[in-house]
Parts: sequence; C-alpha cells; structure tokens
Amino acid sequence: MWTDTHLHLDDAAFDEDRDAVVARATAAGVRTMICAGTSVEGSRRAIALAEGYPEVWATVGIHPAAAASADAAAFQALAELARHPRVVAVGETGLDYVHERAPRRVQADAFANHVRLARETGLPLVIHNREASEDVERILTDGGAGVVVMHCFTGGPDLAVRWAEVGWMISLAGPLTFAKAGALHEVARCVPADRLLVETDAPYLAPVPVRGRRCEPAFVVHTALALAALRDVSADALAAVLAENGTRVFFRRHAEGEARAGEVPGRR
Repeated sequence: MWTDTHLHLDDAAFDEDRDAVVARATAAGVRTMICAGTSVEGSRRAIALAEGYPEVWATVGIHPAAAASADAAAFQALAELARHPRVVAVGETGLDYVHERAPRRVQADAFANHVRLARETGLPLVIHNREASEDVERILTDGGAGVVVMHCFTGGPDLAVRWAEVGWMISLAGPLTFAKAGALHEVARCVPADRLLVETDAPYLAPVPVRGRRCEPAFVVHTALALAALRDVSADALAAVLAENGTRVFFRRHAEGEARAGEVPGRR
C-alpha cells in the first residue's frame, strides 16, 4: 500500500533488529522500501539488503559529504553496481552547503558525474539539497538530468512548484508533520499530486507522533496520513497516487525490461 522512497536500512542503528524493522514495515502496509547508497561500500550494502529482502530495493551513489572519495575508480564501481537488477536509482547525490564536509567545487564535480551516470543508465536521480538550490538546479539543468527526486524536500512552495513544473519529484519526509512546518504544509497542498512522494530517511527525522525515536520505515505511514489530511483526500486515494508515482519514477527501467521480455510489467 505504501512506499518508503528513501531510507538507510544499512545504517548501524538497525544492526540489532533489522529483520524486525522490515517486518514491522510490511505489517504497517509498507510494501516497498528504497535503501539509498551514500558511498561505494554503502551502495554495496544497500544492494545486499535488496537481495535479502523482497520488499527492499537499492540506489547507488556517493553522498556530498563523502564527495572527496568520488574519484574515477569510485564512479567505475558505481557504474558496475548500477547494472544490478535490484538498483532503481542513482544517488544519494547533490550539494550540502550547511555542513560542507567537502569543498563546494568537489561536491559539484561529484554531483555532475552522478548526473552523467544517471543519464547513461536511464535511472532516476535522488538529490540531497541543503541550502544549495540554485547550484543544484543549474547542475541538473546543465547536465541534462532526466527523472529527478528531491529527497526530503525542505524548501518553500514557490521552489517546489517550479521544480514540479519541470517534472521533478518532491519527496516529503517527517518534517512535514512538525508543528512549525508551515511552509512544508503549503508545499504539500500546492504540488501536483503526480509529483509527490513520501519517505522516512530512517533512521533519521522520525515524524510526529513518534518524533524523538529512531525512525524506521513503518513510520512513513504517519507522514503519508499527514499529507492526505493536508490535501483533504482519503488515505486510500493518496496511497493509489503515491504507488503510481513510485512505480513510474523508480521502476520504469524494470517495466521496460519486462515488456521487452514479453511479460506484463507488474505494479510494485
């Protein structure tokens, strides 16, 4: 019924009870979980988890905080990993001007290489953006980016609408449920339904009413229900739209492959 489009199931926070975390998610109606790669080794871990759990899929990428490690060998490894059948996107990539754990030029070069890799593989891009919207937009546009997911969007409604009009997806996480998230509430109301996704970013950013706890994929339901209330639609109606959006964005390559093989693509 629900899809958590971005989480970090490989995080050490889940080492003690990962099986139970996945089980709780599926019991809550979360049928698809997308584990984001943030380094070459993290991407390998995400793929291994996707191989072990039928509900889990992987992305491959290098987080901007680790951009200094994004050398030619790293991108060769990512290109090989991107061919894995359980991989559905390139990223988490982008720019972070808040923490700046790598110089901005290093981040930009790594980001541009991710855009190229996504274009070459036909995979969507999962974007991390912290106080860098202008440069994020420029690099995506200059690089000819295709399908783009703005992970854990925290910008304002004007930016969200502009990016949605370009065709980029706006993914909302736990902050949507926070009491002081007025701008995000307006984003939730004004973005076209076919440009919306929800996520947890687990183990981070647990939503209300479980804020302060370790976040896990089952909690995406709280964010989704908050989104439904803000848009004044039923949970079932929103679930159908989000499922369609998730399938269109992340599983297009799989659907095309199945179609070429003479099979009818199934909804994930």
